[in-house]
Order: sequence, then structure tokens, then C-alpha cells
Amino acid sequence: MEWFDVFYQWFMNLGDQYGVNPIIFGSIYVGAIPFFTLSIAWLVRNYRKGISIVFPVLSAALFFISAYLYLMIAGQNVPWWVYGLVVLMLLYGAWSTFKNVRKQINEEAEVTNG
Repeated sequence: MEWFDVFYQWFMNLGDQYGVNPIIFGSIYVGAIPFFTLSIAWLVRNYRKGISIVFPVLSAALFFISAYLYLMIAGQNVPWWVYGLVVLMLLYGAWSTFKNVRKQINEEAEVTNG
């Protein structure tokens, strides 16, 4: 069981490196997997039905980065790419919201003028 001890020591030392509880981080990471999978299934279903995929994409992204959000909030010495990933998700959310609002405004204008 030497490989298990090596893995355990590595995993527990990550807490010291980033200033977080590795058990909480690992629980969030593993616990988000079923919700991420459900979000992907929701995304595929909406895509096949021609329904907007914005919320499923945002949901999947949130579950994908949930452990890293914990790391950003509670941790120290967080890698730059974690911040970049969160910023990209926020930009996508803003862009898709703007796009949907503009589409709804245009559809309402067509109904009113048509």
C-alpha cells in the first residue's frame, strides 16, 4: 500500500500549499461530478430540442469549477488560470444574457410592428 501512502501525503500537502482543507476540496470536487454530468445531459437535451443551452452550459461550468471557487475563496497562492477560468465563465454568462435579451426585444418589436 505504498502508493496509497504516497498519494495521501501528496493530497494532504496540497492543503498546506494552498491554505485549504484538502478533504473539503476533494469532497466538493468529487461531489460535483454527478451534478456536472446531469448538467451535460440537460445541455444535450436542450440542444436536441432547439431550446437555449445557456443555463445548462453555465450550470455545467459552475459545477466544473466549484472546487476551484472554494480554493479561490478560502485559499492562498491560487494559480492564475483559476481566476482566468472564472472570468471566462462570467464573460460568457454576460454575453449570452445580452444576446438573449436582444433577441427577445427584436421578437417583441416584430410582433408589435407586424
